[in-house]
Amino acid sequence: MNCNDENITSKWPSLLAREIAMPSAVSQKRDTLNIRIRSSDRSLIDRAAALSGKTRTDFILEATRRAAEEAILDRTLFVASPDAYAEFLTRLDAPPEPNERLRKTLQTPPPWETPAPGKA
Repeated sequence: MNCNDENITSKWPSLLAREIAMPSAVSQKRDTLNIRIRSSDRSLIDRAAALSGKTRTDFILEATRRAAEEAILDRTLFVASPDAYAEFLTRLDAPPEPNERLRKTLQTPPPWETPAPGKA
């Protein structure tokens, strides 16, 4: 990798943050959004919000924000030099370096093979 290449594995979170504007902690003012909705859709949203322990507004904002971020990410183009891309692929293809957390994960039986407490 030459000195003009950016390390793609360490730079992409900041590039993504520039693409998706995060709400400012300073600005708490909310705008109004009015939509027309069928009563059956409103009932469905109200039920899901209640089951999630959220207000209708918070439920809708969370769901629409997540959908908006996914739509933007689906259309985000990451540009890398051939050298940076080759380095990225090399790191993807490389086996993970052993570490204590990985060893513990690989030695832990999956939940579906572990009897529930008191059910053994």
